[in-house]
Amino acid sequence: MEYLIEFINNKALLISIFACFIAQVIKIFTGDKLVDLKRITTSGGMPSSHTSFVASLSTIVGIVEGFDSTNFAISLVFALIVMYDATGVRRAVGKQAAILNQMLNDIQHGKHIKNEELKELIGHTPFEVLGGAILGIVIALMFML
Repeated sequence: MEYLIEFINNKALLISIFACFIAQVIKIFTGDKLVDLKRITTSGGMPSSHTSFVASLSTIVGIVEGFDSTNFAISLVFALIVMYDATGVRRAVGKQAAILNQMLNDIQHGKHIKNEELKELIGHTPFEVLGGAILGIVIALMFML
């Protein structure tokens, strides 16, 4: 039971989760539709909630333990890997999904084959990652300073 109390009282974790949540809420208003409630549970889009999550955590670790600490270095490296993955690997997967969906559409043209399209909004543009990083840092600073 003590572990649960410690978990609930972990300010760095709670603020980071909050930053991630706020990024997901913002996505409701940044898609193709004026308001799209389905976007609160999807990956991809502006801002990057993954980036907000790790940028907030790194900021908090830097504030609490010092920007010259080993723990800040660990959290920053972790954050940079997440951000690289968001713009690199996950973005490439999204492009591949777009190509596969186009191929399915081409095959279906004139045929009655029912196929479900792959999700294309998986990765992030560098702008979306930057937006997530700024949001995460701002939220961490709001609660920590």
